[in-house]
Amino acid sequence: MPETTPSHPHSEAEAAGPPPSILRHGRLIALVAMLAMLAVVGYAIVHLTEEVRYEDVTAALANTSWVSVGLAIGFTALSFVALTFYDTGALSYLKKKLPYADVALTAFSAYAVGNTAGFGPLSGGAIRYRAYTRLGLKPEEIGAVIAFVTLAFGLGLLSVGALSILAIAPDVASLTGVPAGVLRLVAALIVAVLVFVVIATRDGRILRIGRVSLRLPDSRTASRQFLVTVLDLAASASVLYVLLPDGAMSWPAFLAVYSVAVGLGVLSHVPAGLGVFETVIVAALGQATDVDSVLGALVLYRFIYHVLPLTLAVLFVVATELRGLWRRPVASSLRRVAGQLSPLLIATLAFILGAMLVFSSVTPTPDDNLAFLSAYVPLPVMEGAHFLASLLGLALIVVSRGLARRLDGAWWAGIAIALVALLFSLLKAVALIEAGFLALLIVSLVATRRLYVRPATFTSERLTLPWLTAMAALLVFAGVVLLFVYRDVDYSNRLWWQFELAAEAPRGLRAVLGLAIGLGAVAFWSLMRPAAGALDAATPADAMARAVAISQTQGFSDANLVRMGDKEVMFSEDGRAFLMYGRQGRSMIALFDPIGPKDVWPELIWSFIERARSCGCRPVFYQVSPAGLSYYADAGLRAFRLGELAIVDLANLTLKGGKWANLRQTASRAQRDGLSFSIIDTAEVPAVVDALAAVSDAWLAHHNAREKGFSLGVFEPGYIAQQPVAVLRFEDRIVAFATLLVTGTKEEASIDLMRFSPDAPKGAMDFLFVSLMEHLRDAGYRHFNLGMAPLAGFSERRSSPVWDKIGRTVFEHGERFYNFKGLKAFKAKFHPHWQPRYMAVGGGFNPVLALMDVTFLIGGGIKGVLKK
Repeated sequence: MPETTPSHPHSEAEAAGPPPSILRHGRLIALVAMLAMLAVVGYAIVHLTEEVRYEDVTAALANTSWVSVGLAIGFTALSFVALTFYDTGALSYLKKKLPYADVALTAFSAYAVGNTAGFGPLSGGAIRYRAYTRLGLKPEEIGAVIAFVTLAFGLGLLSVGALSILAIAPDVASLTGVPAGVLRLVAALIVAVLVFVVIATRDGRILRIGRVSLRLPDSRTASRQFLVTVLDLAASASVLYVLLPDGAMSWPAFLAVYSVAVGLGVLSHVPAGLGVFETVIVAALGQATDVDSVLGALVLYRFIYHVLPLTLAVLFVVATELRGLWRRPVASSLRRVAGQLSPLLIATLAFILGAMLVFSSVTPTPDDNLAFLSAYVPLPVMEGAHFLASLLGLALIVVSRGLARRLDGAWWAGIAIALVALLFSLLKAVALIEAGFLALLIVSLVATRRLYVRPATFTSERLTLPWLTAMAALLVFAGVVLLFVYRDVDYSNRLWWQFELAAEAPRGLRAVLGLAIGLGAVAFWSLMRPAAGALDAATPADAMARAVAISQTQGFSDANLVRMGDKEVMFSEDGRAFLMYGRQGRSMIALFDPIGPKDVWPELIWSFIERARSCGCRPVFYQVSPAGLSYYADAGLRAFRLGELAIVDLANLTLKGGKWANLRQTASRAQRDGLSFSIIDTAEVPAVVDALAAVSDAWLAHHNAREKGFSLGVFEPGYIAQQPVAVLRFEDRIVAFATLLVTGTKEEASIDLMRFSPDAPKGAMDFLFVSLMEHLRDAGYRHFNLGMAPLAGFSERRSSPVWDKIGRTVFEHGERFYNFKGLKAFKAKFHPHWQPRYMAVGGGFNPVLALMDVTFLIGGGIKGVLKK
C-alpha cells in the first residue's frame, strides 16, 4: 500500500454539489400541500356533520359523566407513563444510564409538547435535544434516541393496527366498505413482513436488501418496545373510548380505527393532526352513534389528552422555579432539566392559548353570559373586546416563538398580551376557563423571569415558513369551525355591519377577516422585509490587535487563525472574548467556539445568532467542541458531527516502545538521507519568506491545488511572519516547512500551513512531525493539535441518525473524491486522543446548505472547490 500524506493537517470535507431546485422548494411545496389537505379535511368535516348543530355538541359535552372524565384522566396518566419507556428503552439500547426522574420529565414534556404543537422548534425533538444535552449525551446519541423512539412508535403503531384488523376485520369492513377478506390479507402481509424483520434481525443482525443495509434492534428490545406501544395505544385509545356513548363500537374495533386515525394524523404533518384525526373518527363512528356525541367526546379528548398534560408540565417547571419543592439535593438534577424545558413548555402554552383565543372568536357566547354582560358592558366595548381578542391570539402565537428563544422582548410582550387578553376574555364572554389559563401563563412567565435575558425584541426575527403555515392552518380550521357553528345563517354582505348583542355570526366573520388580514401582514413582514444589518468588509486593525491579544491568553492554538484578517470579529460585551466569522451565501459562519472565558460564551453565542438573523442569514458555528454543545442547544441550534480532532499528549510523549517503531525508523532514515530540522523564530521568518514561497508554489503546482481560506491559512508573507516556522533542510535548501500556531499559555500548539517540495526525500513529513513534537515537548508545551479528520468517528449504532449514516457511508466509500481514510490513518500514526467536532446550526435542510456554504467559503467559491 503506498504511503499516504495529507495535503493539510486541517483539511476539511468537501460537500457535494448544490441540491436540485426541487429540494430547495420541497418544504414550500409540502407546506402548501398540507394547507390544501387541511382545506379538504375541513370540507369533509362540514359534510360529515351536516345534520349536526353546535348546540347539540355542547349539550353532549355537558352530558358527559364525571366518571367518564375521571377514567379518561386515569388512562391519560397510564399512557404518559408508557410513553416514558420509549426513552428509557432507547437509552438502555444505547447503553446509557440516566436517572429515571430526569428521563421521565424529559419524555413527559416532549410528548406533551409534541402531541399538542407537533411542529418546528416546539417539537418533542427540541425538548429532548436541550434536556439530554444538559444531561451529558452527545448530539449523535440524542439523535439516536429520537430515531429509536420514532421508529419504535411507527412500527408499534403499524403492528397494533394490523393485528387489530386481523381480529375484527368484519367490524372495520362495515365501517369502511372494504371487504373483510381484503382487509385481513393486507393486515396479514404487514404482520408477516414485521415478523420476518424481527426474526431476520434477532441478536442485532443486519438485514440487507440489495445494496441497502438495515440495522434494527434485537428481538428482545423489539418485543419490549412493542409491548410499550401496545400499552400506550391501548391507554390513549381508551381515553377517547370512555368519553364516547356506550355501545358505539367494540373496544378492539375502536383500537383499530384509533390507530389508523393517529397514523394519518402523523403523516399529514398538520400540527397535532388537527382535523385529520377528527375526520377519521367521525367517518368511522358516524354511522354507529350520534355525530354530536362523537364531536363532544373529541373536544374533551383534545383537552384531557393534549392540554391537561401540557398544563401539568408547565405547573411542574414553574414549581421548580419557585423552589418550594427543591430543598433537598436529590432534586437538583430535576431542577436543572426543568430549567431547560421551561421556555419551550411555556412557549407551547402561549401558542395553545393563542389558538384558544382564535377559536373562541368564532364560537358563540353562552346566552347567560351575554345577559350578564349586557347589564354591565356597553355593546361597543363588547364588540371591540371580541375583535381585538382574536388579534391578540394571533399576536400571542407570534410571541410564542420568541418565548421559545428566551428573548426578553418576547417576555414583556407575552406579559402585556396575556394581561390585556385576560381582560378582554372577561369583557367579551366572561370566559373564566380562558381567563384562568391566561392567568397561568402570566404566573409562569413571572416565575421564570430569570430565563428570559436575551436582549432582543420578539419582532427581530422573521417567522419561518413552518410557523406561518401553522398559523395559516389555524386560520383555515377557525374558518371551518365558523362554518360549522353558523351553518344555518343566511350569509350576506349586511352581516359585516350588523352590531347587535345576539349577532354572534357577524362577530365571528369580522374576527376571521381580522385574523386573515393580520396573518397576511405578519407573513408579508416576515418574508419581504429587508435585512436589518450588513456585514463590514474588513476588521479594523485595533480590533484585530485586541483579538490576537485575547487569543494569546487562551489554551487554544487555532485561535491564531484570526491573524489572517479574512474574518470579521465580534467581541463580548465586556471585551474578554471574541468570535471570528465569515459570510457565504445565506450563512453567517463562526469558526470555532468563542475564544475567551466560558462564562461569557452564552451571551456571545446569542449575540452572534441575533446578528446573523438581523442580516437575513442562518447562524452557523463550525468546528465547535463538546464543551459548548449545551450553549448551542440552549440557543435552539442542533449539533451535527463533522469529524474528530487529533490531540497528542506531549507531556507523556516518548518514541520508545513498539508502537513508535515505524516512526523511529522513518526519522532515522531521514537523518541519514541528510534532512535536518530547525525552528525559525518569528523575528527571523521574513529573511526566509522567499525560500518558503518557492516551496509553497512548488507544492501547489505539484498537487494542482489553490489556496484555501477561512479555517485554513494561506501563504501571505504578512501572515506567515507572525508565528514561528518549522523547516526541513536538505543540502542547505529548505524542502519542507510548517507554520506554527502557539499561544502564551503553552497549553497547546498546532500547525497551519504544511508544504514540501516534490523532490523532498521520502518520509520527510513524518520526520518533520516527530521532530516538531519532540521540540514542543522539550519547550514545555502540553498538547499538540494535529487537526481534524473529516467524517471520522461517525456512529455505527443501529439507531444512529441519518446524518451519521451518510457521513459514515461517505467516509467508507468516498476515497475517489477525498482521502478521508488516508488522512485519519496519517494522524493515527502519532497515537493521538480523538475529540469530536461539530457544526451547530438550525434543523431542517439548514445543515446541508450550511455545509455547502462552509465548503465554498473555505475553497473560495464554487470555482475554488472544483479546482481543489
